[in-house]
Amino acid sequence: MHEQPLEGPLVGEDGEVGYRGVTACQAVGISYRQLDYWARTTLVVPSVRDASGSGTQRLYSFRDLVVLKVVKRLLDAGVSLQNIRRAIEALRSRGVADLAEITLISDGTTVYECRSPEEVVDLLQGGQGVFGIAIGGAFKEIQGSLSHLPAEPAAQPQAIAGPFQPSEGDELAARRARRRAG
Repeated sequence: MHEQPLEGPLVGEDGEVGYRGVTACQAVGISYRQLDYWARTTLVVPSVRDASGSGTQRLYSFRDLVVLKVVKRLLDAGVSLQNIRRAIEALRSRGVADLAEITLISDGTTVYECRSPEEVVDLLQGGQGVFGIAIGGAFKEIQGSLSHLPAEPAAQPQAIAGPFQPSEGDELAARRARRRAG
């Protein structure tokens, strides 16, 4: 499979597109070290393809990127990783469209999920809210960031003999594979 950056999202056979870790970092505004840590500690695991050994690439879905953006905003606001983990687990089962309808409100400790303006007002009047994150806003930010970043099909490339998959045009990797096989 040819692995050079694509101009826009390329849809795979199952209709899903994936974004590599570097692209996810650029779209969300986090370091690769943060992304790797969050994946290894299962805070946000890539839903398209997780890393499965040395040399494999994680692929994140658009929904994963929205969740990563929410995690970053909560961390920036001083919410503990433990409380963020609870909030993300509550969001994990939601679809993308459902996520866009949610506003998260926090007092810096607890994270509350609101689905209507009335719920937001109730929390603020009750003194629970200090800041809010409209997930729909994060959704639009990620869409804007991704408009100029590469994507690739979610479908797995065909496996070849050996522990790695050289990209088309990767002559050095192809020579190594022939040397190991022969």
